[in-house]
Amino acid sequence: MPDTIPAASPAVLPDAEMTTATQRAGIAAQRQGGSGVRQLLRDYVTLTKPRIISLLLVTTVTPMFIALRGWPSLAVVLWTMLGGYLMAGGANAINMFIDRDIDAHMPRTRLRPIPSGRMSPGHVLGFGVVLGAAAFAVFALFVNLLSAMLALAGLLYYVFIYTRWLKRTSPQNIVIGGAAGAFPPLVGWAAATGEVTLTAAYLFLIVFFWTPPHFWALALVKQKDYGRVGVPMAPNVWGERETMRQMLFYTLIMIPVTLAPVTYGGLGAVYGVSAAVLGLWFLRDVRRVMKAENFTQPAWTLYRNSLLYLALLFAAMAVDGVVPVARVGNDPIILRGPDIAATAR
Repeated sequence: MPDTIPAASPAVLPDAEMTTATQRAGIAAQRQGGSGVRQLLRDYVTLTKPRIISLLLVTTVTPMFIALRGWPSLAVVLWTMLGGYLMAGGANAINMFIDRDIDAHMPRTRLRPIPSGRMSPGHVLGFGVVLGAAAFAVFALFVNLLSAMLALAGLLYYVFIYTRWLKRTSPQNIVIGGAAGAFPPLVGWAAATGEVTLTAAYLFLIVFFWTPPHFWALALVKQKDYGRVGVPMAPNVWGERETMRQMLFYTLIMIPVTLAPVTYGGLGAVYGVSAAVLGLWFLRDVRRVMKAENFTQPAWTLYRNSLLYLALLFAAMAVDGVVPVARVGNDPIILRGPDIAATAR
């Protein structure tokens, strides 16, 4: 980080294209005056980043179908979704509290509740902590303790490893710190079974290796923002071309990892075919970024498509999980919690 951060310029309303959901929420708040109870409720929702959480919930609930090879209890699914939303929302709110100093100087984030002046830092921090505590209670009381511990571990990893440490110190921030976003599959698996198996670990790795090309696509588009505040994102440190090569590298690892559970019967042919086709689609988008003379639009397309890619990949897992086909081999248990009776609740 530089010793001083440049003074913020007046907020400018950007075009709708290439804006994030949180940014669009800030634009709407500015246009509507940004006050009143209704706006306060909107800001609470904005702090949780619901668009991001919707994908996290997909990667949380889908493993429940795979783990049980069928339909999980509706009650467990609903409690898991509630706990997952609260925990991820709490992590996102605390992230906005920590990043409030740099958020004020980036067009993508300067309209968030704190830098825009609509909420105080203490208010946002308290909101995040309350959500995290409530989420742990929901998991521990209505699901099982292992899922509660894994969900809390995801929040702590995101807040302290990524946001507080790596984000401002290393271009590897999104590689190592991005593991926080890979916890939901473990949480969902533990919620359904009370244990974590090899297939659950592969789901963790899929999200882990997906995160760098996904986020670096956004970093290529928004690199001026990160450079303005001294955050060492890959394009600002390694350069654009090296970042693209790293995106290709992680994509070429991710694709075989997505197929690995099929080799021992953890997932079946329905998923395997889908994963292969989706992987080629993802790879095509990465190659388009690398070949483009002006990479901005292809990188934005990759960023948006990568979200759809992960959602479709996990949807294929869910379908595969309920298709009654014979599988070979057992799924080795890696971690077993103290309560494995979640599905009976």
